[in-house]
Amino acid sequence: MKRCLVLAVVALMVMASAKTVFGQDEPTEAAEMKEKWQDMSNEEREKFRAQMRERLDGISEQERGKLRTQMRDRFGSRREEQLKAIKAIEAQLAKLKEGTEGMGRETRPDFREMPLEERTEFRERWTKVREERQKAIGTIIAQIAKLQGQRQPTAEDNRFIIVNTGELEAIRELALKEEAKETARRLERIVKVRSGSGDKPLRPEQRPQKLQRQKMRVKELKAAKKAPVFTLSSFDGRTINLSDYKGKIVVLEWFNIECPFVKYHYDTVHTMVELANKYKDKNVVWLAVNSTSHTTQKANKEFAQKHKLPYPILNDRSGKVGRSYGAETTPHIFIIDTTGNIVYQGAIDNSPMGRTEKGVVNYVDKALEEITSGKSVSVAKSKSYGCSVKYVK
Repeated sequence: MKRCLVLAVVALMVMASAKTVFGQDEPTEAAEMKEKWQDMSNEEREKFRAQMRERLDGISEQERGKLRTQMRDRFGSRREEQLKAIKAIEAQLAKLKEGTEGMGRETRPDFREMPLEERTEFRERWTKVREERQKAIGTIIAQIAKLQGQRQPTAEDNRFIIVNTGELEAIRELALKEEAKETARRLERIVKVRSGSGDKPLRPEQRPQKLQRQKMRVKELKAAKKAPVFTLSSFDGRTINLSDYKGKIVVLEWFNIECPFVKYHYDTVHTMVELANKYKDKNVVWLAVNSTSHTTQKANKEFAQKHKLPYPILNDRSGKVGRSYGAETTPHIFIIDTTGNIVYQGAIDNSPMGRTEKGVVNYVDKALEEITSGKSVSVAKSKSYGCSVKYVK
């Protein structure tokens, strides 16, 4: 019993000068005493305990009883605080789990397939979820600090909880050595923000402005997908490499001579041929790609001669290229800019077989007009229509 009392007295002396057990900084003397105890060797600690035993021998039974009461009050209060901290952590963990599961890939649609309005709404919801997650994480960190008997971390501490500025700087230098210039630039900006020497994080009232800029740029950002390279033979005997057209604008038209939607654009309104001729002198190359598994060379050559196609029909009967682009219908159009990025994908227009009440909008014509004028594509994606691509089984 006496040994336990000695150990308790040692602990009390270490914490004696603290204002409370949790939530506030310990005064200098208590903090120094705590550090000294942690730095003591086993021999030094045993010597210290012996000194405490000598002191205890000199106090009255009444004083010992008072000391026991202080111990019960002190450690009983600590136990209650620890239980409260554990309950708070459990509540925040449940909230964190719910938010994480709610935004999982399996529970949300493909971002690339969303219309602009839905993408904007999704960004807003995702931003709110991230903020709630950060709040939950901050609360959990604070409650863990209580369990450990430490002061609660401040907002400034939480900014460095994942990685400190020195580590970021080391990563930036490594990126520079490996010539990852864009990565190095972004890391440099983060280091400046964290060190207080660069742009400050956006305040809540600034976020709507940023969101508005994101709305304006969302279609441009969508265009960043690199076009898969390929080499195909045409049905008239030529070999076509996409890489041969580096620096040019390339239009890929998924094509099937049997599809009534394709026939409409060739037999009735001549959409494809007219567009190809319209832009042939503006650095634009048009290529038709036939991924129909059962199509024949003869049928494609006859079709090309009948319609006087100014571009080749490429043989993709294996379906490899079509699948790499995600071509789903005939027609399905992909426009590749001079840097090799897909800047438009989808339907030729908004009027399948000429049926529309709002007037025909030719998405491809509009995109080509914008690109050749040095502008960004205003509509980067639309839902393609037509016959399904008849890939090999």
